[in-house]
Amino acid sequence: MLTYIGIDDTDNLEVGATGETANHLIKLIESKQWGRCQAVTRHQLYLHPDIPYTSHNSSMCFAADMETGCIESLMQGISGFLKQESAPGSDPGFCLAIEEQIRERDSLIDFGYEAKKRVVTKAEAYVLAKKANIHLSEHGGTGLGVIGALAGVGLRMTNNDGRFQGKLKIKEPGTRIKVGEMLSKGLMDSVQSLDGYVLDQDEEVRLGEKLKTVLLGGKRVFLVYQREGIREWETCLNNHLEKY
Repeated sequence: MLTYIGIDDTDNLEVGATGETANHLIKLIESKQWGRCQAVTRHQLYLHPDIPYTSHNSSMCFAADMETGCIESLMQGISGFLKQESAPGSDPGFCLAIEEQIRERDSLIDFGYEAKKRVVTKAEAYVLAKKANIHLSEHGGTGLGVIGALAGVGLRMTNNDGRFQGKLKIKEPGTRIKVGEMLSKGLMDSVQSLDGYVLDQDEEVRLGEKLKTVLLGGKRVFLVYQREGIREWETCLNNHLEKY
């Protein structure tokens, strides 16, 4: 059964990274044979002085096809891991949502988008989690990570938000490469422009320093753009990816 797992605020400025924690959880789930996991997505939330985030206020989420009867073990395993492995001074939050059991689906997605544009509270998160029949728990510190954990799940469910965690390694920066060769590496489902044009396999892209994919239409998409006056596809820069 399809299950969404969201976590936030497991690190501090000196120790750890929530993306690394999410990947450790994937290893835990698959080593225990509880299920098969999809890749982790990073979801950018609201940046505001009233929000005590560690660095960029982003949460992590991944989906897993879980075996029947493993959910309780999964919840205990993740809770124990977060309690033991989260960085000192962090405020870890954990959200688990089973696709077929979710109520208030639209409200959950709306919460995710709200967390990208305003300050939301723990109280709002817990009220919604209860209505939506979703597990939400805190595992240290103030527990404010529950907000991002819940928002991350809502945003992942849209199939249209989030950067996939980690940088891609294809070829050296400045290299021109055909789209077909990029796709053959199995790291993406398509290469498309910021306005939605899907590149043909024979078209070329000049690789930049930072290679990332985003979640669009439920697919892993590599975004490119053309600088003004230059008819050449280039990999997107940070400012192009900020909204994902």
